[in-house]
Amino acid sequence: MPSVSKSVQILKDRCYEHKQYRNGLKFCKQILSNQKFAEHGETLAMKGLTLNCLGRKEEAYDLVRRGLRNDLKSHVCWHVYGLLQRSDKKYDEAIKCYRNALKWDKDNLQILRDLSLLQIQMRDLEGYRETRYQLLQLRPAQRASWIGYAIAYHLLEDYEMAAKIVEEFRKTQQTSPDKVDYEYSELLLYQNQLLREAGLNKEALDHLTSYEKQICDKLAVEETRGELLLKLDRAGEATEVYHRLLERNPENWSYYQGLEKALKPKSVEEKQKIYEDAWVKYPKGLVPRRLPLSFLTGEKFRECLDRYLRMNFSKGCPPVFTTLKSLYHQKDKVEIIEELVVGYEKCLRTCKMFNQKVVPKFSLWTCYFLAQHFNHIGKQTLALEYINAAIESTPTLIELFLIKAKIYKHAGNIREAARWMDEAQALDTADRFINSKCAKYLLKAGLIKEAEEMCSKFTREGASAVENLNEMQCMWFQTECALAYKSLNKYGEALKKCHEIERHFVEITDDQFDFHTYCMRKMTLRSYVDLLNLEDVLRMHPFYFKAARTAIEIYLSLHDNPLSDDNKESQADNANLTDKELKKLRNKQRRAQKKAQLEEEKKNAEKEKQLKNQKKKKEEDEEEIGGPKEELIPEKLAKVENPLEEAVKFLTPLKNLVKNKIDTHLLAFEIYLRKEKYLLMLQSVKRAYSLDPDHPWLHQYLCLFSVSDSKDMPEAVQTVLKQEITKLFGESDPKTFNKNFLSKHANSIPHRVAAAKMMVFLDPSSEGMAAELATSLNESLTGGTIQTCTEVLQALRDGSLGSQQEKNLESYRASCHGIYPYALAFMPPSYQDNSAVTTNGDLSPCDHEDMPNEI
Repeated sequence: MPSVSKSVQILKDRCYEHKQYRNGLKFCKQILSNQKFAEHGETLAMKGLTLNCLGRKEEAYDLVRRGLRNDLKSHVCWHVYGLLQRSDKKYDEAIKCYRNALKWDKDNLQILRDLSLLQIQMRDLEGYRETRYQLLQLRPAQRASWIGYAIAYHLLEDYEMAAKIVEEFRKTQQTSPDKVDYEYSELLLYQNQLLREAGLNKEALDHLTSYEKQICDKLAVEETRGELLLKLDRAGEATEVYHRLLERNPENWSYYQGLEKALKPKSVEEKQKIYEDAWVKYPKGLVPRRLPLSFLTGEKFRECLDRYLRMNFSKGCPPVFTTLKSLYHQKDKVEIIEELVVGYEKCLRTCKMFNQKVVPKFSLWTCYFLAQHFNHIGKQTLALEYINAAIESTPTLIELFLIKAKIYKHAGNIREAARWMDEAQALDTADRFINSKCAKYLLKAGLIKEAEEMCSKFTREGASAVENLNEMQCMWFQTECALAYKSLNKYGEALKKCHEIERHFVEITDDQFDFHTYCMRKMTLRSYVDLLNLEDVLRMHPFYFKAARTAIEIYLSLHDNPLSDDNKESQADNANLTDKELKKLRNKQRRAQKKAQLEEEKKNAEKEKQLKNQKKKKEEDEEEIGGPKEELIPEKLAKVENPLEEAVKFLTPLKNLVKNKIDTHLLAFEIYLRKEKYLLMLQSVKRAYSLDPDHPWLHQYLCLFSVSDSKDMPEAVQTVLKQEITKLFGESDPKTFNKNFLSKHANSIPHRVAAAKMMVFLDPSSEGMAAELATSLNESLTGGTIQTCTEVLQALRDGSLGSQQEKNLESYRASCHGIYPYALAFMPPSYQDNSAVTTNGDLSPCDHEDMPNEI
């Protein structure tokens, strides 16, 4: 059989490796057509592998399994079977196949390399170290063997050993000190990183000094030197380093912080002196004027802020408010900021104290700042006054319309916000940022089609904007889309977006596979380790959290209220109609059906066009790997058989990676409550309690948990629950616990609402007292926001505060409308029915001047 084995090797090297799949199939046919070798295992396996690359997956698996049955001791068959499993992302199964292959050929380099790639992908670090050691023994002259072995120790946090391995490899490199070698430079920087992570700061500094000339990234050398000198308490040398870095970039915040640590100022005056020296040296620098504002107070703060603001307003610097936003948690500083800027504005209006050339620009940016300031502290009426004055003076400045839209959004009127954002977009239709911002506001206003049209201005021609955004993994659009569909009760469409985001994260995880070999080949080792660390916590990203939370909430809603059959509902409704009404209804349905049919035809035409484009693309690239993904159908997603199991799939990454957010554990409690998993419910409330024992949402769940029925459980579980509930509640019963919670947080509206809901839940006869408690809008109470008041309004509607709340509902809405005059949630029903927003600058049916409480 040697000639056939040789042919299989040629088939692998020439056809498979070079992606000449058609030639490979011809070669296989020639071998298998010989009756002696018709069932030759390795040839069958290679034919299967080739077919898999052409997208014929089922045939491929049949052939490879047949080949494996015919030759169970062939490392080629096992290797090929592993490659098939890897192509289907079944990495655990692929690893098993590779290990079986190594039983019959333990020193096969290609199998060992493939095994190591899967081990690092699956984070089997111990196994990865063993495999890389085998590769190092087999190929000690190869750079990748040494680097891979070092990285294995690095990931296992044995930094000293990793540094020693890199040093042994470095000794084998013959590089001239004068020669520029970027790969060698990266190796040195990676070695230095290992020494620092091992805590060997002196050795790291010596290493940096020794090889400084051979490192190409001079900025990284200086920054690392500064950090090491600080850690070694060599303040004088560190000071010199940071002075050099500031000369290079006087706008870098971290350099000033490093200089502070080096100089060790003993008082605020000494600290301020550092920045005053920087003002003299860098007279145009903004950062040395901004940083003292974080630690100065009183009159010194006022003087420094005055200089900073005058400088920015004179230049016309739009982001000045953003740079000062971090100071807004200190009330005394907020008062000084307001006093100073309002003072500027009054002087400009009355005294004209400033230079006449500066006045128009200074006045504009002062109004712009004040609009943002009053919007941030919740005074939207004043904010609108200032932004309208700015727009009147300069009606072509896009930033002003952006802020006006933001003010309306924070005031609770997203429709008007979307309209003003569209005005901003109309001023510069070629600006992608404004376009995206406008689309986001339209989605928040529930105008999904308009948002898609807005995005289509920048998406690929000849393709649907939604599909193109999905291809580009544009997750901000998809998260906002999911929330918009959810608010419209289109659960299937919302879930589709959530699953698309989930698929993006799966793709990002899979995409790292290609970097395992690339980064070691290109020696971008620091970036590679950062990539691996990022991938480990990828689902901590806010995009995933938002999508997962939305999906979980929808699945919980679908569990509580499953979607019913529309036909049955319509038949039940039609039975109560007269002949005349029935005829009218049928005519209406017929018209709607015709309209839907036309839309469907239009959609099908677009889809056909897209399919043609895809087919053309496939023909251009015949050797495309893999088949199409399963299509996400909204109707199917919304009518899932077990919504809670689907919710758990989204919850699991959050429980592993986002443990520090209380929302994770509260969502987990909601799922386990419905699944009647009492120990998991206990785990969820305990974890939430450790994060924030006074959270209002948690308080409600604690009360629910305390009265949950656990009689059908094993005695041991009941004992555990009883002990843990006693620890959480003490000796008090749920009513007393609720009363104590209320007395502790009597001045907080969110806590009062939570206590009121539980009051009604534990004793329905107390709904009068509960409603009075929840609907109080006394000025002395804290935590009153549009969102909180909206939740109270919803509780009055859905019966959470009792079933007899019609009178309280309208009076509470009117009270909230008085406090938040722009919020849509508290508008009279007549306004909400008539209000709408259209794009391209068109006003809603009621013109802008007819807006209630418009300044």
